[in-house]
Amino acid sequence: MPIIDLYEHGEQRQNLAHFATLASLASVDGDINPEEKAILDKFAFKLNITDAEYKEVMKKENKYPIQTPHSGEKRLKRLFEFFQMAFADQSVDEDQKKFIMRYAVALGYSPDKAESMIQKSLDIFCGKIAFEDYQYLMEK
Repeated sequence: MPIIDLYEHGEQRQNLAHFATLASLASVDGDINPEEKAILDKFAFKLNITDAEYKEVMKKENKYPIQTPHSGEKRLKRLFEFFQMAFADQSVDEDQKKFIMRYAVALGYSPDKAESMIQKSLDIFCGKIAFEDYQYLMEK
């Protein structure tokens, strides 16, 4: 039984699912290189993934499919949650940004749309939004 099935619901299941998705994305081209491993280590820390969970997810026989929601709102929510997690330490480096791009494309966004959404999200999370955008967000 995959380790993710041990969690019925809740934040830890969601965190483990995000981490398993990241691990699958990192290993899609074969082995996980040292840079990808370092990023996975950072995300494991941010997501409170235990050593046992980490080892279980990283087993070669445990490949977790990326479940792409059909609803545009649910896909956007997953991307938003991923940004919250990635931005937990108030910064996203270039390697993490590449992972986010891969995640967004895996969720079903085109590369161009994903790049645009990631840049806008980074601007929002870093507080670098234009007044008009801020005003629009506040009026909703």
